[in-house]
Amino acid sequence: MSTVTKDMPLRYLKGVGERRAEQLARLDLLSVGDLLHFYPRGYEDWSTIVPIQEAPYGQPCCIKATALGTPVENRIRKGLSLYRFTVSDGTSTMRITLFNNKYAAAKIKAGESYLFFGQVGGGLTNREMASPMIEPSGDGQRIRPIYRQTEGLNSRMIETLVARAIQALDKELDHDPLTPEFRNRHELCTRRFALENIHFPTTSNTLEIARKRLVFEELLILQLGLLKLKSRSRSANTAMIENDLTDEFTSLLPFKLTGAQSRTLRECIQDMRGEHPMSRLIQGDVGSGKTAVAAGAAYTAIKNGFQAALMAPTEILAEQHARSLSGLLEKAGIRVALLTGSMTASAKRQTLEALASGEIHLVSGTHALLSEGVEFNRLGLVITDEQHRFGVAQRARLAAKGQSPHLLVMSATPIPRTLALIIYGDLDVSVLDELPPGRTPVETYAIDSDKRERAFNYIKKHIAQGRQAYIVCPLVENGEESDLASATEYFNKLAEGSFKGYKLGLLHGRMKSSEKEAVMGGFVRNEISILISTTVIEVGVDVPNAVLMVVENAERFGLAQLHQLRGRVGRGQHKSTCILISDARNEEARRRLKVLCATNDGFKIADEDLKLRGPGDFFGSRQHGLPDLKIANLNTDMRLLREAQNAAREILAKDPALEHKEHHPLSEEVRLLFEKVGEQGLN
Repeated sequence: MSTVTKDMPLRYLKGVGERRAEQLARLDLLSVGDLLHFYPRGYEDWSTIVPIQEAPYGQPCCIKATALGTPVENRIRKGLSLYRFTVSDGTSTMRITLFNNKYAAAKIKAGESYLFFGQVGGGLTNREMASPMIEPSGDGQRIRPIYRQTEGLNSRMIETLVARAIQALDKELDHDPLTPEFRNRHELCTRRFALENIHFPTTSNTLEIARKRLVFEELLILQLGLLKLKSRSRSANTAMIENDLTDEFTSLLPFKLTGAQSRTLRECIQDMRGEHPMSRLIQGDVGSGKTAVAAGAAYTAIKNGFQAALMAPTEILAEQHARSLSGLLEKAGIRVALLTGSMTASAKRQTLEALASGEIHLVSGTHALLSEGVEFNRLGLVITDEQHRFGVAQRARLAAKGQSPHLLVMSATPIPRTLALIIYGDLDVSVLDELPPGRTPVETYAIDSDKRERAFNYIKKHIAQGRQAYIVCPLVENGEESDLASATEYFNKLAEGSFKGYKLGLLHGRMKSSEKEAVMGGFVRNEISILISTTVIEVGVDVPNAVLMVVENAERFGLAQLHQLRGRVGRGQHKSTCILISDARNEEARRRLKVLCATNDGFKIADEDLKLRGPGDFFGSRQHGLPDLKIANLNTDMRLLREAQNAAREILAKDPALEHKEHHPLSEEVRLLFEKVGEQGLN
């Protein structure tokens, strides 16, 4: 037993072996430690015994009763047998029915007592329970864990293996990364107590105590990691901004900044004139004017003798930023350039030379900016757009192109405050909570596919008035999912059918950059009336004359993504509409679409999205670049999150590198957690 460690592969744990290890691997359980932290998804309360007569209808409960006879088999048809018997708790009787379960029926002996766990049905005088779980009454009344399962591996099997792991790791469970003094201060139990009682709680109270400890520890380690990342940018400000040129910048603008934009720009300039480099997130809903704030920060940095770089997730967006920023800033003598992977070798070489010499003041690009060979003369400001598309490590890599440059992050994906605290724990946050004048709310409707032609006629009516429309479908080409028309096929179908004779354009992610540019240029100039597209238009595309958005198979998209798509319309003075087409009958899908029809507030939508999908799925897998949370729930654990964040700050204030002996275990936990998402250099 003493040779078992948390790192030991599961196949060596007694009772596992190669075949079972393969089944466990499907649940991402590879080591004994993984099994220990594979927390139950729910519990069955076998600890509270309910008399038969008082059992609630339709709710799981536990009844202790004696079998009055052995089960009698009734063959319904070939291959289906029912086994029935009656039990009594001394006051009332209840009939038990087992379906095709000869094994369970054979274990029942007349006159013996058992625990029956299930839902009670029937009437007041003829209570019954179908297919209950059955245990001998001598096994004791307790709360039992329910685990996520996989083929060939049920919850009871996992329960047995977890119990074995806890027993085998006996001494190792006493190694606690939190000191007794720290635990007392935050009213936390030991890790041993927490792990034993999260899997096998003796009462609902011990379960609560165990969960509090594990949630707190998980959030503490996450916050320590993020705050350590933040402290890396707490070096001295080497890109000090001497002159605040905000007034000079605003005089270039053809519009007046909103109060929220002015406040956020002021916060950015204050940061850039401070003791440490700026590390700030600008969070704002679709169309709230983040780019204007970023342009203001860039203008001031450049006029103080520095260069700026803006990184966007797609070439379309990088090109659009380059176009709009050069139009605004070049009249002030600021040279703006574009750098993307699809540029010709000679164009790229010229841009790189001009960047290195300092002739280019502001470069807009994709992750090509991270490439070797991209050198700056004096990089002072790094701006990343749609931050959730980049991991924490990527923005650190771009910042490494300069000497601790200022960092400004923009996100048009509204993130619930709860999630922002975690994801952007290494950034200060500014929220643009005010839309510029002229932005009108988009009316949104959800319809079935049988009303599609009516929606198309609505599009035709607006095109006759000179307006434009988007039609979005989820996939690019055949073979991915046969029930969904691909964008290419759908384009051909519409060109020959409902929109024959209309000026249509097609845009998807697999087109060459030059092809995308040509299509988008045609749409911007109104040479294309209807743009049929995949979600490549989700971010940044700005065509004020486009007033209609139709989304096919809308149930296939997340709420935040649908809100982003909808943000492509309503950008001019004309009334705009978004039509979601879906035949989904799934309750959750219908609820998502209903939320979108009810509000244009991205933050409300994001909160709802978080509730529906949970934090792990909020941005889709592997997009936010953060470790998965195994037990903390960001909807219900906000108080613990704040407490853990404060505790992390206190620890790092006294021991910034976690070098003190008492913090070595915590330092190791931080390293392990962030190693899984590829974040290096946290030590």
